[in-house]
Amino acid sequence: VVLVVGGYVAYVMLTYKRISDNVVLETEGTGSETPLLIGEEYVVTTQNVGFGAYTADFTFFMDGGKESRARSKESVEKCIKQAAETVNGTSPDFVFFQEVDLDSTRSFHVDQKKLLDGYFDGDSSVKAINYDSAFLMWPLFKPHGKSVSSIVTYSKAKIKSAIRRSLPISSGLSKFLDLDRCYSVSRIDVAGGKELVLYNVHLSAYGNSDEIRTAQMTMLFADMQAEYEKGNYCVCGGDFNHDFTGDSTQVLNGGGTTDFGWAQPFPAELFSNYGGLKRCVEYSSGKEEPTCRNCDVPYKEGNFTIIVDGFLVSENVTVTELKNVQTGFEYSDHNPVSMKFLLN
Repeated sequence: VVLVVGGYVAYVMLTYKRISDNVVLETEGTGSETPLLIGEEYVVTTQNVGFGAYTADFTFFMDGGKESRARSKESVEKCIKQAAETVNGTSPDFVFFQEVDLDSTRSFHVDQKKLLDGYFDGDSSVKAINYDSAFLMWPLFKPHGKSVSSIVTYSKAKIKSAIRRSLPISSGLSKFLDLDRCYSVSRIDVAGGKELVLYNVHLSAYGNSDEIRTAQMTMLFADMQAEYEKGNYCVCGGDFNHDFTGDSTQVLNGGGTTDFGWAQPFPAELFSNYGGLKRCVEYSSGKEEPTCRNCDVPYKEGNFTIIVDGFLVSENVTVTELKNVQTGFEYSDHNPVSMKFLLN
């Protein structure tokens, strides 16, 4: 037993490595060569697909639930297709997806990027790997297994270049269980010689680590501010893994202060150090609606929910509509967020 356990621990540690920073990403598809227009309204939608596992009654072992893998290959394919159809229903010009598995035990090795491509035929796209793990031998009798997962960006306009930025993460033992956190930066031409810079993010939770949270946000904000100061337009969207509005845990849960560790307030105070950036929280419905559920129990109305998904933009971008699309968490533990915007 000691040899087996010791050998496994050695395997996990020896095979661990982080992906380098500033990796150039391959652009797939075509997209329109026509530059984006000032004053034209565009739509961007973000959706964490939860690796195709999270039906409404799915519970996850790392959230206090029981399951470690999706129910079946057919269930994975159905969930990813439902996600694509729901996102397509927002008529997006740009889409940010997170937790898109490419070849993972937990999702029956379904290439989810290939499935999504069928719904965004003709779009330009990039993917950035943010989880390439060793075989996780837990839970013992149905282990989570090996995972290769990504974040994926689609654009109807041609993405002329893209890079992957590696975010700071914990240097302790928790790094073996966390994703290789990153964001992708995609550049699209705008009439007049400027660029729209798209940031697709999936940040760490790390509710008990102010240092990691601050380091990740500082890196992202500084990157966006530098582009804004060049005169470019910035739109950042995805899963921020924090209470995005700062008060959704109270607003959505009867005023309670339920704490699952990861549900920490978005560090909005950091904006004071970076000019030209803003958080998009003025919802067109006039109310806060959830984008994520905790997966300790099957979902039903009244369970703990939170807003962790959303958008940041530079000051030269005007938001004309913002909505958290409600799906009843039928195909993912996240709801999509859709935003209409203008380039000033």
